[in-house]
Amino acid sequence: MSQSCVTPIHDFNQLKVSCGACSLTDICLPHGLNPEEQEILDTLIQHKPSLKRGESLFHAGDPLKCIYAVRSGSFKTFINTADGAEQITGFYLPGELIGLDGLGHDQHRCGSLALESSSVCAMNMDEFEEVCSQIGNLRRQLLRLIGKEINQDHESLLALGQLKGEERLATFLLSLGKRYQERGFSAAEFNLSMPRHDLANYLGLAVETLSRMFSKLQDDGVLSAKRRNIRILDEQRLRKLAHWQCRNINSL
Repeated sequence: MSQSCVTPIHDFNQLKVSCGACSLTDICLPHGLNPEEQEILDTLIQHKPSLKRGESLFHAGDPLKCIYAVRSGSFKTFINTADGAEQITGFYLPGELIGLDGLGHDQHRCGSLALESSSVCAMNMDEFEEVCSQIGNLRRQLLRLIGKEINQDHESLLALGQLKGEERLATFLLSLGKRYQERGFSAAEFNLSMPRHDLANYLGLAVETLSRMFSKLQDDGVLSAKRRNIRILDEQRLRKLAHWQCRNINSL
C-alpha cells in the first residue's frame, strides 16, 4: 500500500471531489482528459489534507514521494541559503502543481509552507508515472505544466534582473490578478496571502522599500491596499508602469 505523502492531517471533513467535478479541472492535470481517463486519475488521488498556516507540505531534502496539486489556499516554496537565510522561490494558487522540483534528483530541492489554511490533492509518484505511461493526454498535460513553470521561472529571472523595484511590483500584481482571473475571481481585487516580508523577499526588495511603493501607488490613485486586500483602481497606469505590453503576461 502506498505511504501517505502528507503527515499533518487536521481536517477529514472535506469530501472527496472527483477530478471531473472539480472547478479547477481546466487549469490542472485533468485538462484534456476524457471521462474515462479522469476516472483513472481519480484513483491516484489520496486524501486531501488541510494544513494550517505555517505548516510544511515538504522539506528540502525530503525524498520525492508525491506531486501535489493545490486544491484550496496557497503555498510558498523557498530555499535556505548556507547562512540560514530564506529565499522565496514561488507562490502557488489552487490548480497549480507543487513538488516538481523533486523530479530532477528524486528529492525536493526546496521546502514548501502553507500561507493560509490550505489543502492539496496528493498523487504517489510511482503510481502517477505508471498511469502517465498509459495515458498520453495526461503525460502531455504534465509536460505542458512543467514547461509553463520553466517559462515562468525564466521570465521571473529576467524581470528580477532587468526591472526596477516598482516595475517588479506592478508586474507581480498584474500577473497575480491574471492568475486569480483564470480561477474565476476578479483580476482587479484580490487578497495577498503572503505577508509583506515574503513578497519583499521574492521581489528582491527591502520591506520598507516595498511599503513605500505601495504607499506611492495608493497616493497616485493606481490602487488601494488595505492590509492584504488589493484593489487595482487604474489598470492602464499599472500596465504602463510594468511595461506590460512588452512582456509575457506571466512574468512573475
